[in-house]
Amino acid sequence: MKRAVLIVILILAVGLLGAAAFLWVGSRPPGEGAGGQAEGAQAPQRARFHCPMHPTYVKDTPGDCPICGMRLVPVEEEQEAVESAPPEPDPAEARFHCPMHPTYVKDTPGDCPICSMRLVPVEQEEPPAGGHAGHGAAPVSGYSTVNIPTRKQQSIGVRTEPVRRMALSQVVDAVGRVDYDETRLSTINAKVAGWIEALHVDRTGQAVRRGQPLLDIYSPELVATQEELLLARDNLARLEAAGALPGAVAQARGLVEDARRRLALWDIPQAAIQALEERGTLARRLTLDSPVGGYVVEKNALEGMAIAPGQNLFRVADLSRVWILAEVYESQATSLQRGQRAEVAISYLPGRSLDAKVDHIYPYLDPATRTVRVRLVVPNPDGALRPEMYARVRFHGAAGGEVVAVPNEAVLDTGERKIAFVSRGDGTFEPRELLTGVRTRDHTEVREGLIEGEMVVTSGNFLIDSESRLKAALAAMGSGSGTPGHAHGP
Repeated sequence: MKRAVLIVILILAVGLLGAAAFLWVGSRPPGEGAGGQAEGAQAPQRARFHCPMHPTYVKDTPGDCPICGMRLVPVEEEQEAVESAPPEPDPAEARFHCPMHPTYVKDTPGDCPICSMRLVPVEQEEPPAGGHAGHGAAPVSGYSTVNIPTRKQQSIGVRTEPVRRMALSQVVDAVGRVDYDETRLSTINAKVAGWIEALHVDRTGQAVRRGQPLLDIYSPELVATQEELLLARDNLARLEAAGALPGAVAQARGLVEDARRRLALWDIPQAAIQALEERGTLARRLTLDSPVGGYVVEKNALEGMAIAPGQNLFRVADLSRVWILAEVYESQATSLQRGQRAEVAISYLPGRSLDAKVDHIYPYLDPATRTVRVRLVVPNPDGALRPEMYARVRFHGAAGGEVVAVPNEAVLDTGERKIAFVSRGDGTFEPRELLTGVRTRDHTEVREGLIEGEMVVTSGNFLIDSESRLKAALAAMGSGSGTPGHAHGP
């Protein structure tokens, strides 16, 4: 009896289990496998992180870049990147290099022997449309055309501007200084030997006018000539009073004129000579007057000292007109010419601008500063410009005809040549070698290498330049055998 009850219970248990299994299978969504996951569905992809500055460093967890310390950001899987990604290289031609040491290239994957980083495939750049440089431009040695996705262009700040035709007016800025007008410098000296007994102008920087007494001089020669003049006058008076022959009177009158002329040639003023004749007695000392007006810039005369003929006593400068000597770099001097307009500003005179013209361009170069001296003549009626003042000079060139020009930022000067990058409109940037002309404050004339309407890179071109050189170097290593830094897999 017990055995029969056990058999009945066992049969019921099996039936209940089967019914439960049938109901569970029927309640599952169609296509779900035994593992509880829909058939054909993929496991959710794990998030990955990389460095914005070193995209080759990738990690499964967030953190900091061990190279530059920047925060890792999620790797974005965008359709744009997928569409713009270059095609997978042919396995038969695939090559690998180290991201940190691009010169190490290998035919098979592996690790870099220098830094142990994993080798990555060398990107194969697609040639530009048409298979040649745009508009017949010759390829640039050492550079390669590069392709940059739109998002990467935005991240490095790439900006472009069109090549335009415009009239360029070159402006040259230079530093100058105020100097004496050499045509208005005078040296005052004595023409006879003697001694200075009194100084009427005794300070450097003192203003003098034409005819102003400078000093009193005692000279034995002057005393002797005064005696000759007085004796000749007395002799002439006696002969005229005695009614002498006309020839004798004329001879006596000639002696008087000779004595007067000798005193005048020694710079004795006419007023002093007339006073001597009226007085009829010798003067121990005579006064020398200034032959010019201006300012005493050098004084060598001292009271009581002996002087010789030709000895420099004073140096006087007329400051009613001055020179400004500007120093212009040799690369800019060729654009200047005599008569060109210039604008002068003095920090001592804020808000005041002086108009001037180029008077002379010196025919030699200063070997120390590598500059050419340019002379400007500026009126100075009020004496506001003083020698040795610094001045800012701006030369304005006349605008010529229209030329092809680009912003200065678009031209990269390597020291040996000038390079610009042209955007082809599809993320492709093409290097061009330029022959440039006039350079103004904002634009540079392009004589060869670009045509009007092309788009040139004005920002971010240094990074494009680095990428272009790297691509060209890798391509050069890949095309040759036995190149240093090129390794082949076993």
